[in-house]
Amino acid sequence: MLLRVTGVTKRFGANTAVQNVTFDVAKPVMIGIIGRSGAGKSTFLRMMNRLTDATEGEIRFEDRDILRLRGGDKRAWQSQCAMIFQQFNLVPRMDVVSNVLHGTLNRRSTLATLFNLFPQDDIHRAIDILDRLGIAEQAPKRAEALSGGQQQRVAIARALMQDPRIILADEPIASLDPMNAQVVMDALRRIHEEDGRLVVANLHTLDTARRYCDRVIGMRDGRVVFDGTPEQLTTGVARDIYGADAGFSEAATSTAIEALDRVPA
Repeated sequence: MLLRVTGVTKRFGANTAVQNVTFDVAKPVMIGIIGRSGAGKSTFLRMMNRLTDATEGEIRFEDRDILRLRGGDKRAWQSQCAMIFQQFNLVPRMDVVSNVLHGTLNRRSTLATLFNLFPQDDIHRAIDILDRLGIAEQAPKRAEALSGGQQQRVAIARALMQDPRIILADEPIASLDPMNAQVVMDALRRIHEEDGRLVVANLHTLDTARRYCDRVIGMRDGRVVFDGTPEQLTTGVARDIYGADAGFSEAATSTAIEALDRVPA
């Protein structure tokens, strides 16, 4: 088993953000996690990447419980499990290629990090990755000079510099226009198919999950309420995920249902 998540729970005081999340992944696939804001999606990804600790449960990757890792072992795991964020998390005044090279920080010495010293092989590899993502010509520019879609591709390139086994993407297209959103999702799908990497992405829209993902996990109030293929993601299932028992009063729920209905099964 590649990944086994068992009973993962996260509490913040009296509040339970994630409750008893359990699922298995046998081989590298592209997984979309969907649900309303506050469903626990981001908290779950942060536990996988060890940015926050779980209260209970296990996340076993190739039979090693990554929730128990400490110190250097934890940092090594974070290199293998790259994270892409909604807000890009780039250094705005730093050039693009240096931002990408920051994906190697976990394996570089303190002295090299302090003086921003990078081996030529790493620099060439960073440019090759940027070229793969269609933005090699942006390498010498400051990150802040790029569009949102270009900045997110720089963030993806930085993740690829880590040569990770898993890529986690937390709402990677939430702040992008539709055209740039498609470019970013196409890139993530291509990375999964060409590199054989496990990709797990938190997504807001059902049509995006159906178009790009092999498997969809729906979360509501911290729990998994759906786990299946895009073809099984019916309008009825969407109502369960997005809380349609409240009468579709929330705009996000109605929009999600309409988007699902527009996309062919």
